[in-house]
Amino acid sequence: MGDVPSDAPAHCPGTSSEEAGKAAECQGCPNQSACASAPKGPDPDLAAIAERMSSVKNKLLVLSGKGGVGKSTFAAQLAFALASQGKEVGLLDIDICGPSAPKLTGLEGEEVHQSGSGWSPVYVEDNLAVMSIGFMLPNPDDAVIWRGPRKNALIKQFLKDVVWGELDYLVVDAPPGTSDEHISIAQFLRAAAAPDAAAAASSRNIAGGVDAAIIVTTPQEVSIIDVRKEISFCRKVGLQVRHSLPLLKFSTCRQRMS
Repeated sequence: MGDVPSDAPAHCPGTSSEEAGKAAECQGCPNQSACASAPKGPDPDLAAIAERMSSVKNKLLVLSGKGGVGKSTFAAQLAFALASQGKEVGLLDIDICGPSAPKLTGLEGEEVHQSGSGWSPVYVEDNLAVMSIGFMLPNPDDAVIWRGPRKNALIKQFLKDVVWGELDYLVVDAPPGTSDEHISIAQFLRAAAAPDAAAAASSRNIAGGVDAAIIVTTPQEVSIIDVRKEISFCRKVGLQVRHSLPLLKFSTCRQRMS
């Protein structure tokens, strides 16, 4: 079964099952908490996500195992670099508890506006749009203290309600680690790429909607230990590690071709 993690116990119901994280077989599994809070089963919002994402040509997921290694800076600079080449680019910040995109793009103090067609992202340039929870906080110093389901709901809303328009690249800045946000963004994008979005959760590889994942790290051993886990996450969800640069400054995962 493609949605069963490699370290799951025998008789795992699968990450997309309604019983994921709740069944007796899930007791003691290291993935139990993430599976329990991740979206499962047919989702009526998947069709809306598929429609929004149909206008996005390439989706790039920027990851890191450890915080403070420059992941968000890299994601922002990647978005700027692509935009400088004349590409239509979106930068989506899904680090709900530690949003950095407003600061890194010089957009602090800007707000998101809503219309009948959805949420309008904030524009740095005519061809570079940004969306982050940081634009929605009344005070940038306010702590966001949310459990997994609420984070998942906001990520879903970013994907289905933000009016990106036609994009050449959507750069997604994820939080450090491998938790709810990572599973959710991968599942939602996988579902959006499926021919039948409502049935995608159980019929496609989780990575089907992500064109590439970039893992950012520093050469210190304490960071490399965690980035190995991030690489393991890529492999478990179907993103194959193609190569790594010297000192593991960053590693690139690309979708396994079927």
